Amino acid sequence: MSLPSTQRVAQFQRFGERTKILTEYPVPNPATLSPNECIVKMEYAGVCHSDLHARDGDLAIKPTLPRIGGHEGVGTVVAIGVGTTNSPINIGDRVGLKFLARTCLKCECCCRGAELCCASVSIHGFTVDGSFAEYAVAWTDYVTPIPDSVDSAAVTPFLCAGVTVYKGLKYIDRQPGDWIAIPAIQYARHMGFRVIAIDSSKAKQDLCISLGAEKWIDFRESGSNLVDDVMAAADGKGPHAALVTAGSAEPFNQALSYLRPGGTLVGVGLPPATFDIPFGVLMGKQLKIIASALGSLQDTVEAIDYAAQGKVKCQYVVRPLEDLDSIFADLQNGDVAGRVVIKL
Repeated sequence: MSLPSTQRVAQFQRFGERTKILTEYPVPNPATLSPNECIVKMEYAGVCHSDLHARDGDLAIKPTLPRIGGHEGVGTVVAIGVGTTNSPINIGDRVGLKFLARTCLKCECCCRGAELCCASVSIHGFTVDGSFAEYAVAWTDYVTPIPDSVDSAAVTPFLCAGVTVYKGLKYIDRQPGDWIAIPAIQYARHMGFRVIAIDSSKAKQDLCISLGAEKWIDFRESGSNLVDDVMAAADGKGPHAALVTAGSAEPFNQALSYLRPGGTLVGVGLPPATFDIPFGVLMGKQLKIIASALGSLQDTVEAIDYAAQGKVKCQYVVRPLEDLDSIFADLQNGDVAGRVVIKL
């Protein structure tokens, strides 16, 4: 397949400045690919809060600039590097790109499913160019095969947001009927949790209730009463677990207060925040705190399998690449219910 010479990409050039949409950016040359590299003709790319943080440079992990952003996307393999052996994918396969672009897959961290901690890790949109492009370079042993039964746009958010929440839930020792406070609902429901959704806005409330949340807490309306409101929603004792995805410290501290004794707090993602943990609270309530940034290769396959079975569906809207900074503004203002997917 012959590839065009230029493409459209969204590039971060300076932290805190608007994204630059380049319309004549060079397409990767198949002849320059190393063994196990491939070129993916992107169909869709998802937009995450971490993309916003990458543009603004306010995470502990900062992109090397200039950098094509994006770290979740779906497309078709159009070239594979000469010398690639035992490739799990072929030209023409539909695959997904994830936050982790590649790891060594051999060290202790990789073998135990903690691939983010691999000393050789590369990250799409941070250390290597990402999915906000019509053609992206990826690695044959790290892309995720996409089942034929799922739509490309609908499955794209599972490659980051979906698998991240799914992995966080896997860490929790649970019993059927346990309460959980969580902003994401469908996986929790299928794992047997009763869900208290915590977020803000009428649109998000309607979405959460439609997806199966039993209780709804608007954190803006609750204000200083949020801890009491969450405890009241879970039989007056508080939920057994909380999965917090916030980018500030306050929701983590609140969770430590509203969790019932023996509860579990799972912190998800890469929030640019620190928080104080009163040791007396941890000991007195026998709480567990678990950090979960991403899912492994296997976690991603499992998370997408839920979608392939029709058990979990993504609520999303599709917008053009040129809207990227407008999408970031909506994310910043809390005006996105569900996910946003860019059509490339």
